[in-house]
Amino acid sequence: QVQLVESGGGLVQPGGSLRLSCAASGSIFSINVMGWYRQAPGKQRELVADITSGGSTDYADSVKGRFTISRDNAKNTVYLQMNSLKPEDTAVYYCRADINYYTDYAGVSQYDFWGQGTQVIVSS
Repeated sequence: QVQLVESGGGLVQPGGSLRLSCAASGSIFSINVMGWYRQAPGKQRELVADITSGGSTDYADSVKGRFTISRDNAKNTVYLQMNSLKPEDTAVYYCRADINYYTDYAGVSQYDFWGQGTQVIVSS
């Protein structure tokens, strides 16, 4: 009923930039927090940045000053602008959204939805 679709990953040289997008679609009533997480090989998934419906943001220390999260509430879309990329930013990036959605029999329910992930490789 609800899905998150990510785009914008790819291969970039150190110091370069990428912009990730994540669009939520389906029977959406409202969206609370939206965020980006990443998981590098052999490591646990970690929070990169998140943003509330009111626009308050939070960032991992490792990306502060380089990454910017934003959202377009009208489009149910969250973005991650990544600048000054480093090899250690290489990971699969996942979108997460806390969504209130319409159900067939139970009115509105709440659930944390995840995207399928998009690969970011920072390498020369």
